[in-house]
Amino acid sequence: MKSSAPPLLSILLLIIFSLTLSSKILVRRGGGFSSIEVEEPSLVLRNKVPVFNSTLLKYAAIDVGEAQAKHEIEELLKGRFGSRGRYGYSVKARTSKGVLAMLRSPQFHRNWLDFRRVLHDWSRKKRYQPEIMDELIGLVKGPIDRHNGLVVSERRYGSCAVVGNSGILMQKEYGELIDGHEIVIRLNNARTERYERNVGVKTNFSFINSNILHLCGRRQGCFCHPYGANVPMVIYICQPTHFLDYTVCNSSHNAPLIVTDPRFDVLCARIVKYYSLKRFVEETRKPLDEWCSVHDGSMFHYSSGLQAVMLAVGICDKVSIFGFGKSASARHHYHTNQKAELKLHDYEAEYDLYHDLVNNPQAIPFITGTFKFPTAMVYQ
Repeated sequence: MKSSAPPLLSILLLIIFSLTLSSKILVRRGGGFSSIEVEEPSLVLRNKVPVFNSTLLKYAAIDVGEAQAKHEIEELLKGRFGSRGRYGYSVKARTSKGVLAMLRSPQFHRNWLDFRRVLHDWSRKKRYQPEIMDELIGLVKGPIDRHNGLVVSERRYGSCAVVGNSGILMQKEYGELIDGHEIVIRLNNARTERYERNVGVKTNFSFINSNILHLCGRRQGCFCHPYGANVPMVIYICQPTHFLDYTVCNSSHNAPLIVTDPRFDVLCARIVKYYSLKRFVEETRKPLDEWCSVHDGSMFHYSSGLQAVMLAVGICDKVSIFGFGKSASARHHYHTNQKAELKLHDYEAEYDLYHDLVNNPQAIPFITGTFKFPTAMVYQ
């Protein structure tokens, strides 16, 4: 009869067996260790919970123009259109046929009732609620799928291409790659005609700011369909008075006009401001109180492209980003002669966000820890 294994050897075998069952591997990275657990058939990376700068979070949560915006909304709800607002906007409401509506006309009265209702509902919902990212499928994807005759579900789109308007798009022929995505999102009604090889031809819905809608509202029939009258539009409201354009145009559009939820607007504003503050401190070494004077705090805002990307993050399993970036040899927009950037945006801060989205999405602040980020890629 053979003797049993020595106690020490038995203990070692037990340890090896336990490690094999848990399949836990420690990988050294940058002086520390990351933990990877093997769960058949895939590897699940357990990232360390990010630590955000509490001071930056506090400053990013402050909306410098909030009091003034609330006052403007109160004035509009009372029917006082005399104020031109923060952005120099003058009210010239038109009917869906493009005819200027007099303030006392029956047509304007009907538009006014709709305007007052949607503005009131929108303003009541304007607050910080990070869980909004999980609601975007129902708020945006649902109405679009219903319009297209599809079964509405909680499933995300398999792949989405967000196509920006940067002139760098003319340096690559990404058209076929863009059109190969399940969903293609374009910004601010940028033209595709004559640029098909670079930007593609497919458009599932467009994402615009309400300044674009205001221009559409001045046209016959509120024409705002460069991609076809059946293509839905998602709109974020820059100015509360633009709800007049929305109420007029919404009655004449066959495809849905979907206004972004104000909770989503607030979330995007906080995220971008955090990155802008962080970049400001790192580059200038100046106190945060001086950030407002550099970026005109009350006017500071995220770009249309940023919010379109964040929308795709909420409704897509894979997000591909095209036409975001700049080059000394490229125009600001591929389809216009605009050369200068708008100072109310901090594009460099937004590029930092896209970098984190691709490489370390958990580093993006203000989003709940339970939210599932998609895979993302930026094409330059």
